[in-house]
Amino acid sequence: MSSEWNPHRLYDEYRYAENVPRRGLLVEGRPALSQFEPEKVARYVLLTVRDPLCAYDDDPATQLARRLDDAEQIGASGMFTTWTGTHRGVALTVVSGGSGSPEAELIMHELLEFTAADTFIRVGGSGGYHPKAEPGDVVIASGVVRDEGMTQAYIPASYPAVASHDVVVAMARAANGVGQRFHVGVTRSSDSDFCGVGRPSVGGYFQPWHTEILDTWARAGVLNGDRESAAIVTLAALFGKRGGSVCSVADNVIAGRSFVAGAGHASVMDIALAGVVELAAMDAESEAGQGLFSPRTTVAH
Repeated sequence: MSSEWNPHRLYDEYRYAENVPRRGLLVEGRPALSQFEPEKVARYVLLTVRDPLCAYDDDPATQLARRLDDAEQIGASGMFTTWTGTHRGVALTVVSGGSGSPEAELIMHELLEFTAADTFIRVGGSGGYHPKAEPGDVVIASGVVRDEGMTQAYIPASYPAVASHDVVVAMARAANGVGQRFHVGVTRSSDSDFCGVGRPSVGGYFQPWHTEILDTWARAGVLNGDRESAAIVTLAALFGKRGGSVCSVADNVIAGRSFVAGAGHASVMDIALAGVVELAAMDAESEAGQGLFSPRTTVAH
């Protein structure tokens, strides 16, 4: 019996292995849920949500694509819209989809399984937790509290959702260049957008523990909350890729700062695009042996 570690053993021994597609569903040779052309997906991917609270003028991927050179729509499925183009000479892909970790899982699976992309960045809106995160500010996540359910189907909650240091540095440099007020720190992702984030549900519905949620996480130094960052950062890390999150802050209940639709979100898009350019320069230095960071480890599954 060989002692060599086989990362695929569990799948290979799965009684239903012949009945489930190992790589996911395809329609006419394309990933079924996104319908993108895999070979046209760039190394750097920005993931957005069709969120009316961000006050987008259009589908967010389409809106960002207008700022790219040579933009081409490479996928449209009704669930996801995908564009690829260049910004200041750097190729990148922008995807839009629905809200929450389960939707993020669907697009991340197809990107991770079918493309050569290695960097995935959540670009969107959030609510402020800590009093210092005010409407219009931007939060660059250094890590994410995995307080949603999807990622726990992959790995226990004790596994840390740590953002790629490359992404954090690149986005912070970009935010400085844009002149935007920003914070680097911890984001929390949850499934609930009401009781689970200290906001009443129908008719003012609360349970006692809901009233402590915001104070609990603010005392722990958590800056903001969303629904997708944990999914993107965790899945990227599990499969040996880089994940990150850049979010605008729309309100802050603790600080008594009222909701402002789209607050800071134009700056988030500026930062994300400029950050990809920074990251590409950092990667070029690293690949030439001149970078600050050691080569990344590829995880085999």
